Amino acid sequence: MKSYKDIKKIALTTIEIELNAIKNLKKSINDDFAKCVELIYNTHGRVIITGIGKSAHIASKIVSTLNSTGTPAIFMHAADAIHGDLGIIRKDDIIICISKSGNSPEIKVLVPLLKLRENKLIALVGNKESFLAKHADYIIDSTVKQEACPNNLTPTSSTTAQLVLGDALAVSLLKYRGFSASDFAKFHPGGTLGKKLYLRVEDLYKNNEKPEVFSNDDITTVILEISSKRLGATAVMENNKMIGIITDGDLRRMLHRKISIEGLTAKDIMTVNSKSIDAKSLVVDALDIMRKNNITQLPVLDNNKYVGIIHLHDILKEGIL
Repeated sequence: MKSYKDIKKIALTTIEIELNAIKNLKKSINDDFAKCVELIYNTHGRVIITGIGKSAHIASKIVSTLNSTGTPAIFMHAADAIHGDLGIIRKDDIIICISKSGNSPEIKVLVPLLKLRENKLIALVGNKESFLAKHADYIIDSTVKQEACPNNLTPTSSTTAQLVLGDALAVSLLKYRGFSASDFAKFHPGGTLGKKLYLRVEDLYKNNEKPEVFSNDDITTVILEISSKRLGATAVMENNKMIGIITDGDLRRMLHRKISIEGLTAKDIMTVNSKSIDAKSLVVDALDIMRKNNITQLPVLDNNKYVGIIHLHDILKEGIL
């Protein structure tokens, strides 16, 4: 059985081999690569990505990345393509065929069929002398010197190279399109990622009660308001305007100082110039303010008018961390 030292050495060697493979991809970012980006950007069709074996898995991932960043894409397994799935291809679609060798039997059957349809064919291939490369309109070279597998057989460095070049295509297209965070949110409405991009403070604070006291209210009134509204804080109002905030922490600090509470009013213990947030702001921005200031509640303003409080627990319930 190998020691932990041996295992770590193997793992580090794997990373080093794949890292070198990625570095060597810089030569692949040439005019042909730029032409592929331009071709995809200008098409009225979709990007159909195909492959066999491990390359098929990489193709599927690249399709997901393209779709999520504004480039319509479809995965077509090379083996299924020659048994009916060629029907998904439309006139203006662009085909990307991914293969390490470019000479597998399925690829040799598929490529002539693709050429008959007169769709533009991009080969993301690890052998520039292969059947696939010779019949493609454009070549993106994914050649690697060595697989991380000690037998130089198992697709490791080669699939990493394919994945990185696919990401390079997707990000180039994203930049080309001027794809923004708000665009990204439209394609990711579900889950934590989507919520970070579209969920706003006004979506959450309205579920809470609206704690508020007047500046001349006594401490008992303040305590009852904080306790009953269950947000750990209350706004202090004067002339229909929020002039400060009192938190349960402020009350604890007051008691620790052993100050006589007789005659004290809300105005005497409130925090002025407190942090606040606009109702239209993103929830993730509210979380950022809370983290930076080590607080758990924020007064919410709408057109500079106090409308409620958002609590850290509201944000955590949404899975935003």
